[in-house]
Amino acid sequence: MSKPKLAIVIGSIRPNRFAAHAAEWIERAAKEAGLFDVQVIDLKDYPLPLFAEEMSPAYAPSKNEVATRWQKKMAEFDAYIFTAAEYNRGPTAVLKNALDYAYKEWANKPVAFVGYGGVGGARAIEQLRLNAIELQMAPIRTAVHILFPTYLAVVKEGKKLGEFDYLNQAAKDMLHQLLWWTNALKSAREDALSRAA
Repeated sequence: MSKPKLAIVIGSIRPNRFAAHAAEWIERAAKEAGLFDVQVIDLKDYPLPLFAEEMSPAYAPSKNEVATRWQKKMAEFDAYIFTAAEYNRGPTAVLKNALDYAYKEWANKPVAFVGYGGVGGARAIEQLRLNAIELQMAPIRTAVHILFPTYLAVVKEGKKLGEFDYLNQAAKDMLHQLLWWTNALKSAREDALSRAA
């Protein structure tokens, strides 16, 4: 049986972004765990305009070529992890915009977060969980919060995120919880499709 497909979405597009450190580390942790078929998706590769379409993707197909490409890519996955920077007590605009540009692609799939910022990105993740629920996603309870002293140690001292035991344990816990929800929801989606056929 093939492994479920996991997208790790880099939720920032700034130059010299810390998100690249977070994505590289959680990708390595996910691959080492061997639970998922893992792919990193960079929002820099999907330069979505600010959402201004006539209708929500919940009701009509997108007219924007990049948005259509984004939606098709997101439809490939069974689960998602978003890196979540915290800007002014909330998530990045680019990540929220990317969430708004899809709908059915997210439905009935689990999502997890790797946050960083003032309090480990906790406030950004809290808001993203609300957005995820509205998009019919299942945000799992366990997240990874990269605390500010760790952030500084990586940026200023050149340390690696994998050197911090609390992060490695949090990643392990998150990935196992994400796998449970991924398998449960994938089975439910497949059951619904077979009954509808």
